[in-house]
Amino acid sequence: MAVYTQVSAEALSAFLEKFDVGELVSAKGIAEGVENSNYLVDTSKSRFILTLYEKRVAAGDLPYFMALLEHLADKGLPVPPAVPDRDGTLIHDLEGRPACLIQFLSGVSVSHPTPAQARAAAESMGKLHKAAADFALDRPNSMGVAEWQPLFERCGRELDTIQPGLYDRAGKALDTILAAWPSDLPTSAIHADLFPDNVLMLGNRVTGLIDFYFACTDIRAYDLAVMHGAWAFDGKGENFSPEVGAALIEGYTASFGLRADECAALPILAEGAALRFFLTRAWDWLNTPADALVTRKDPLAYMRRLDFYAEKGDALFA
Repeated sequence: MAVYTQVSAEALSAFLEKFDVGELVSAKGIAEGVENSNYLVDTSKSRFILTLYEKRVAAGDLPYFMALLEHLADKGLPVPPAVPDRDGTLIHDLEGRPACLIQFLSGVSVSHPTPAQARAAAESMGKLHKAAADFALDRPNSMGVAEWQPLFERCGRELDTIQPGLYDRAGKALDTILAAWPSDLPTSAIHADLFPDNVLMLGNRVTGLIDFYFACTDIRAYDLAVMHGAWAFDGKGENFSPEVGAALIEGYTASFGLRADECAALPILAEGAALRFFLTRAWDWLNTPADALVTRKDPLAYMRRLDFYAEKGDALFA
């Protein structure tokens, strides 16, 4: 979870002097951020997002993210590239954190997506994958399958403080997923975190794809599996919408296409996606003070998704 970095008006005004964006009018912290510190910044010329990158985003990865955003923007995708300063610099230092000034995109994130909104978002993921097909840079998935066993071991038996028996339950699921994980599916640059709060919409139209700070090179269909678990369940992971789930698959297939081997792998990819977010949510739960500025996300919501996919995945994606 993010540790919010406070930026004074004086520091922000001095920061903006590097850019040709006008003078500071107002700035407001965006409480929804969970990985980075984000501010909505209004200047005398326009509106921007200021992002300070916290502990989970390595400064060395920022050039990859910036290059990917520029590549996708050049292909016409609604993504927010960073704004260069007068010297052409994209990545800066502010309050001891790497920081970027980012173009503002209109739209809102939906909390209860309809099938039509889910289909439109999945179509946009397909367009993203199509546009990224010739992106030349690679970045290993910092939260990919190779990281799940080490993260599980770091959580250790403290998992049982979240729920009795959770360590053994998660360990069994991890063993099953690792044994079945595919190794021969197509890979590309993927978003890897396309939750509803990372898609901006006006009605049923996608106006922005944001927060690319887990973007990486990984199994392409895994991106769809992450999206399926994020969009088709309620926040507690208790209620699944078959209409939304079907719309996601239909939208992606219509936009990009889904190979037979990718479709066959979706059940285990969906289990893996649920496990990945369970593990990071569990780690945050165990290591973030209960009175921190950010709200801890319930890791059991993703264990419920994992159980659902393990039981119904083969029939669900048939």
